[in-house]
Order: sequence, then C-alpha cells, then structure tokens
Amino acid sequence: MNDLPVTSDYRRLFLEDVPLLDVRAPVEFTRGAFPLAENCPLIDDEERHAIGVRYKELGQDAAVELGAELVSEELRKQRVNNWEHFFDMHPDGVLYCFRGGMRSKITQQWLRDRTGRDFQRVEGGYKALRRFLIDELDAAAGEINTLVIGGRTGVGKTLLLQRLPNSVDLEGLARHRGSAFGHYAIPQPSQIDFENALSIALLKHRAKGNLPLIIEDEGQNIGSVHLPLDLFERFKSGDFVILEASIEERIDITWQEYVPDALEDFRQVHGEAHAFQAWHDYVMRGFGRIRKRLGGLRHAELAHEIEAAMRHHRETGEMQQHKAWIRTLLVDYYDPMYDYQIGRKKKKDRVQRRCRCCRSIPAVSLPRLNNRSIPLSMIRQNHS
Repeated sequence: MNDLPVTSDYRRLFLEDVPLLDVRAPVEFTRGAFPLAENCPLIDDEERHAIGVRYKELGQDAAVELGAELVSEELRKQRVNNWEHFFDMHPDGVLYCFRGGMRSKITQQWLRDRTGRDFQRVEGGYKALRRFLIDELDAAAGEINTLVIGGRTGVGKTLLLQRLPNSVDLEGLARHRGSAFGHYAIPQPSQIDFENALSIALLKHRAKGNLPLIIEDEGQNIGSVHLPLDLFERFKSGDFVILEASIEERIDITWQEYVPDALEDFRQVHGEAHAFQAWHDYVMRGFGRIRKRLGGLRHAELAHEIEAAMRHHRETGEMQQHKAWIRTLLVDYYDPMYDYQIGRKKKKDRVQRRCRCCRSIPAVSLPRLNNRSIPLSMIRQNHS
C-alpha cells in the first residue's frame, strides 16, 4: 500500500472546493466535518466500536483481522460501489479517514482492485485538515481588517452582504439570524462544523489579497454557535457603518424574510402538507421568547394579531396581513433593543459613518426576491 497516492496540499483542497470522501464512521462525521465532504464509511458505528475494543485488547493485527470478518464480501461490494459512484461524480475528489492511515489506505486499495484507478488520500486525514483550519482562524484573527455593517432589523444588511464580493455572511454560516426569530428551517451546524466553514470562508477571502472583510454586526454568540474569542475581538475592532432605511422598506424586507422566504424553506424541509404548521410553530416559538421584553399585556395583544393573520393566510393564501404584526415587532421590540445597543457603540466611538438607503438615487442593485426588486435600491455614504 506504500505506492498509493497522497496529498498534503490542504490549502488547495479548500480554496478550490475539492470534493471530499469521508470514510470515517457516521458518528465521527456527525461530530465534525467539512462543507464539501460526503460520508461513505468503510465501517459503521457498531463495527468501529467492536474493532476499537479489539485493538485495545489485542493490538492492530487482531483489529484488522476482526474488521475483515465483520465486513462481508457483500458489504464490501456495497461500500466500494458507494465510493466508485462518488468518484464517478467527482473525478477530482480525494478521500480521508481520521488520521489518514489504515482506513484510507484500505479504501484506496479496494478501489484500485475494483476499478484499476488510484485516488488520492489526505495525509494526516481529518485531524490534519482540522488542524490546518484552526491555524487559519488564528492567522485571520491576527491579520484581517474588517468593515462592520450595522443597522435596524430589516434595513437589508444581509441582502447587501450577498452583493459584495469581499464579504462573509456569518449568519448564513451559522444558519441563524442572531435573534428570537433567527432559527432556520434546518438545524444549526455543530460548533466544529461552523468553525470549519468560517475558516474556509476567511481563507478564500484572504487569498484575494489585502481587502477589508465586510461583515454584519454580530454578537459573539449566533444562536447555539459562537465566534472564537480572538476572531470576535478582531471583528469588533473594525470600522462600523450604519445602514438606514424607512420603516416601510424595513417592513417589506422583514416580511419577505419572515413569511414567503421562510415558508418556502419549510416546504423544502417538511413538504407542502406540513410546511405551514411547521412555519406557524416556528413563528410562535420565536414570539414566545420575547414575552418578557414586550410585557404580558402587549404580548397577548400581538399574539392575537399574529394568529388572526395566520388564519387569514391559511384560509385565503393572502400574506399581506402579516405586515401589521411585523410593523409592531419592529417598532416595539427590535428598535428599542437596537437603540440601546447602538448607544453603547457610540460611547465607544465605533460608529464611523452612516449609509442612507433611499429609493431616489440608484447606486447598488440589490438582489431580487420572487422576481421583484427589493425596495432598498441605494447606498449613499454620509459622514455622521
């Protein structure tokens, strides 16, 4: 097996989005993986456990022997078929196990025996790739310069980031909007998966040269995941720009995100039959989290308004009635919280300038949602 091909060019693998075949057991993959990795294990969780016990008791040779007994000829055929399909779809892919050792080499050998072709394994496996990405996060924390975009909920910060080539969408990587209504239809990644995806995004940004990184203003915690402390402190040190928009524009943008877009996400995950109820429950759970801040009476009144809009939506298919409770949510919940937070930033002299968003002077073409232009159509910088 010493002649099997190997690569240690970790940087290229991530910069070029090389597809990765992860042959670790499913339980290992769940604990941490990479965005473009696909799990096709050599051994499953039960087999891995049994082989691990044998290794501790009798050593490597006995463990390898047990592995050969557990993986029958039929299982071997199925697993090689899975790997062969992966490489048919991704001829430039590479494979790895935890340390780049026995499991990777067995996978390579079985593929060679079946196909007559050789496929590269990653030297050092998952452990080496993970170490590389951790080191890259540390390097970014010491070198990267940032421009931080803040502003009230609904001004279009994420929409703007998606149009800028030197930006990273932290909320997109975390799959959470950083608020009571921030959950996506799909669960958040594990902390390890979030760090891996973030490190890859920063690696790609730094490869473009010494450009400032544009990010949205975030706390260290984004839902259940968090930014590494050194990197968070670096992000906070950047210039701070406030994005502004009218209340009507903010309602339109928030409505689009909370209602049509969110409902479509739930359709993709739960199917048409169950999407509306799953989305309804998501909205009401988020609303339940802000009861204390709104106060019991105001919370009860707004809950009634939301449920009325939900009934109207379900019965007629018309969604505009949701804008009434979204207006209240912005004015009574999000805006007071933002005013407090921005007041603290001003005391620290972090606010450098404001960007006013208006309809009259087109300068930045923001993306379309459902084939219509977002009403946020211009960014104009004015010194505060």
